[in-house]
Amino acid sequence: MSSSRGRVAGTPGAAVFAQKLSSGARLLPAGVAAVLLVAVAGCGGGGEGGTVTSTVTASSGATSSASTSAASGDATPGIVAAANAFLATLTADEKFHVLFDWSDTAQKARWSNLPQGLYQRDGLMVGNLSTEKVNAFLAVMKATLSTEGYQRVVAEWTADDQLATQGGMSYGKQYYWMAIIGEPSGTDPWQWQFGGHHVTVNATIHGSQVALTPSFIGAQPATYKDNATTVRPLGDIEDEAFALVNSLDSTDRSKAVLGTSPIDLVLGPGQDGKTIQSEGLPASEMSADEQTAFLKLIDEYGGLVNDEDAASREAQLKADLPKTYFAWYGPTAVGSAAYFRVTGPHIAVEYSPQSMGGDAANHIHGIYRDPTNDYGAAITS
Repeated sequence: MSSSRGRVAGTPGAAVFAQKLSSGARLLPAGVAAVLLVAVAGCGGGGEGGTVTSTVTASSGATSSASTSAASGDATPGIVAAANAFLATLTADEKFHVLFDWSDTAQKARWSNLPQGLYQRDGLMVGNLSTEKVNAFLAVMKATLSTEGYQRVVAEWTADDQLATQGGMSYGKQYYWMAIIGEPSGTDPWQWQFGGHHVTVNATIHGSQVALTPSFIGAQPATYKDNATTVRPLGDIEDEAFALVNSLDSTDRSKAVLGTSPIDLVLGPGQDGKTIQSEGLPASEMSADEQTAFLKLIDEYGGLVNDEDAASREAQLKADLPKTYFAWYGPTAVGSAAYFRVTGPHIAVEYSPQSMGGDAANHIHGIYRDPTNDYGAAITS
């Protein structure tokens, strides 16, 4: 395969996903066979127009093979099957554009939170694909992520359509891109990539192991209405972070809170290979209850991946807890714009409100990294 790819020609269409999330509550727990209502507007020509609505459960339809393999202790066969099913829907030209050599390190790092027009992505764009093809790629995401992780990513993605109603830049779900780096395999390493403005997932698979770092976990708007339902893609993360900082006694809070104003991401897009010195309050100095709350916050990121891979990831993060730090910049009043950071031997998380575009608390940039395993460095070496 050539490592040089161009943009796919075509006229972007619309893709609308109805995603119901409860306000201020944890997303549906992993393992719950929650019904996801997915409505995708046809993006291609030649009779592919109109709106198709499909109902998908966490254990049926496109994810049946993933569920079977997860039950046997390995999610990878289901992920590979879903990826090959997606590729089977594509034309030869689309395959050429979506597939990249495993050695193409430039494509692995080709992601950003900038909107379409301000950053050149590569692969296939959602707006150039039919409903069938988009849904086939979503099946790859469902097989890789937990139920909760998939819901979170779709809710972040859907937020971009809300932003598009305000005009201005090229916002909207149709401007998100997908790529597969390497050949889907149960033994050899490969990666799938999905991203655009405010959410990117980089999933590296090698054998039975899956790494989701680095991923951009953000949202604008951070709160929006889906019909009569209030959607907060990062609401549980925000609520748990404020609950933690406000549970600290004055001594511990003085160690955790390092500034009165939020700061920007330190390890955002384009910062691969960099590290940040841990600062703030170490979990080793927290009470047992505070450690439990801190671990719950951390697991919102560790639990993005499917249940089988989340079990090992969360065990790793729990073992690292005494050496993991919590830092805060900004006010501690619930609902205010505040930055927090989690750093440990195998994790770096940042949550950063952005003042551009109005209320900073409604515009979130976020990053999830593993300083030892970004792009699967540890599992593919």
